Parts: sequence; C-alpha cells; structure tokens
Amino acid sequence: MLPFPIVDTHVHLWDPNRLRYSWLTGNPVLNRPYLLEDYRQAIGPVQVEKMVFLQCDCDPAQFREEAAWVAELAREEPRLQGMVPWAPLEQGDAARPDLEWLAAMPLVKGVRRILQSEPDPEFCLRPDFVKGVQALADYGLSFDICIYHFQLPGVIRLVAQCPEVSFILDHIGKPDIRQGQLDPWREHIRELAAFPNVWCKVSGLVTEADHRRWTREELKPYIDHVIEAFGFDRVMYGSDWPVAVQATDYPRWVETLAWAVEGCSQEELRRLFRDNAIAFYRLDAGTDNG
Repeated sequence: MLPFPIVDTHVHLWDPNRLRYSWLTGNPVLNRPYLLEDYRQAIGPVQVEKMVFLQCDCDPAQFREEAAWVAELAREEPRLQGMVPWAPLEQGDAARPDLEWLAAMPLVKGVRRILQSEPDPEFCLRPDFVKGVQALADYGLSFDICIYHFQLPGVIRLVAQCPEVSFILDHIGKPDIRQGQLDPWREHIRELAAFPNVWCKVSGLVTEADHRRWTREELKPYIDHVIEAFGFDRVMYGSDWPVAVQATDYPRWVETLAWAVEGCSQEELRRLFRDNAIAFYRLDAGTDNG
C-alpha cells in the first residue's frame, strides 16, 4: 500500500430511498444505498485523506436536493471536501441562476453534466451547451467530462471554445478496454492533452474491461498513455466507487495503479494520488503523514 494518505477524486454516494436513479434499474449490484459507512468499510487498509463527491445522475429535477444532501453528509465526514454536482448547462445563459446557487456552496468545486448517454455525438457542441460550459468560468467552477471514447472528437472541439474553463476527463475517456482497442483513442487523448486547461482522471478502467477477467497487464498500456500525454502534473487518481465494485474491490484498484507506475519518483507518485487533486479541486491542502 502507498506510504501516504491519498485523495479520492471520484466517489459516488446514493440512496434510492431518497432520490430517483433510473439508471440503477436492473442492476442488482448497484441498485441499493451506498453510503458513507459503506465507503469506510470498502477502502479497507487504504488511507484516504480527502474525497470528492461526483453527481450520480439522479432525476435531473432533483439535482439541488442531491447537492444539499451531500452538503449534509460532509458535516459528518470531514474528509468529504469537494462536490461536483449536475447542472442544466444545455440551457446556456438560463443555467446561470442554478450555477450561482451551486457556487454559493463552499463544497462545490465544479459541475458534471454527463454526455456519455447523449445519442447525438455533437450534443456538446450545441451553442447553448457551449455557452453553459463557458459560464462555469464566471463562477470559478470546473467541468468533469464523462464520455465514451468515440465522443472525444466533439469534446476536443468543445474545449477549444472554452479556454477559460478548467476541464478534467473522467475515466480516461472510457476506451474500449474489453476489446483491447487503443486507436484512435490514443491520438484523441494526445489532442485533448495539448490543451493546458485539461486534466485527466485515472479512474473507471476496470469497468471498461472484462469485469471478471481483467488483468493489470491489460490496463497498463492505457495508464501509460494518459500519463505520457498529460504528464504527472495533470493526472489524478479516482476510485469510481461504488460503480467499480462490479469489477474490483477498492484496495485492488489502488494496488493496480501503483503497480502500473512503478519506477516513478515519490514526488510523481504523490502528484498522481494526492497533490494534483488538491490543486485541481481547490481542496484544503492540510497535512499528511507521508
């Protein structure tokens, strides 16, 4: 295990008894409450110093309720120091009252409006959506990009129109690891990484691989490539818990990523697992035991 406490930049918490999550229907592993106590048990021996909550795609009408609930949870769990809620960015300037409401909450660091489920590959290029993303800069909020690999070309064009916004690519753009497909994902990642305002979250790989048969060796080329493209200054660890429980337990993913970057310096290791997350999500730097 790592010799210092880590920052988990991608934690989901949900309670289907409180909010509606239509995407959980038909998934017996995930369709139940996953709460703070479950997370505390799941991390096992891993030392987690801070965590960032990512919106869980509840009914869009309930996004303010979700944000308020997570703010309540943070009062009982001091490690929960950041939140990335949903917002109706496709409304363009009409989304500003919602962004203002969210930005007034100290815990809110950015916004995620999931794109992966949009049937239109150019949804993110619609003028109002672009305006909504551009508006984030006025509120000091970043944007989490959640897409599948084939949506990368559209996202590259979106980012080009939003130079004032800080972006982070969730789950390395969800390449088709199950089929061992590297291209054209690799070239698109290079193009995206060329924008200095884009970072990359090394998370979610196991659920894009065969849930039961994945090996750390098959994940390594994908990890190597994003680190080569973004450098150790713009990558960070995320667990994607509990979505990842479909394919791994928490400590195994930490160990897999640490193994994949063996040979890097201690400073680079700390950037990947801790320091970059604190910088990007503007968390309280505090101190650690490393």
